[in-house]
Amino acid sequence: MSPQYLQAGVLIGLGIILVLLAIWLFARANRKTTITGNEGQGQDVLDEGATAAKRNQALIDAPGAMDAAPEVPVTPEPTPAPTPAPASAPVPAPAPAPAPAPTPTPAPAAAVGADDLRKIKGVGPKLVTLLAEQGVTTFAQVAAWNDADVERVDATLGRFAGRITRDQWVDQAKLLSAGEETAFSSKFGNK
Repeated sequence: MSPQYLQAGVLIGLGIILVLLAIWLFARANRKTTITGNEGQGQDVLDEGATAAKRNQALIDAPGAMDAAPEVPVTPEPTPAPTPAPASAPVPAPAPAPAPAPTPTPAPAAAVGADDLRKIKGVGPKLVTLLAEQGVTTFAQVAAWNDADVERVDATLGRFAGRITRDQWVDQAKLLSAGEETAFSSKFGNK
């Protein structure tokens, strides 16, 4: 080995030793706990405050909140016995239960005379179903909407509210109901 490499190896070794020594000193200086007093004699941490240890032991030995609470059995409340009606009073017949209100059934999208409302930009399958529940199935119906109709229908669209005016459904429906596919494509683009 050449003397240059030997000197460099010694210097690198000394550098590593100095770095390790610095790390050890830094870690020792930053310790959170230090033992003071009789070093090397096996001092116990509880020796300093034996009275505090006794007080803590009393807290540990005390019954817990759950242990001290008496166990209360849960008994169901008795239901009162029905009192018999006097013999002279007529017994009223129970009222018939009201019939449940019929739920509106959505009109099928492919019904006779129905248009494919999904051609209108901003109308998807969910909106087609919502519109069909209200009886709207053709472009002509949408094209005939006035401001009051737009507000009424928009209020029923839930999270889709505002789409009628934002996506210009009425203008789109007017072009589609008139069969002006070219004008529709030039103004609103191809879907």
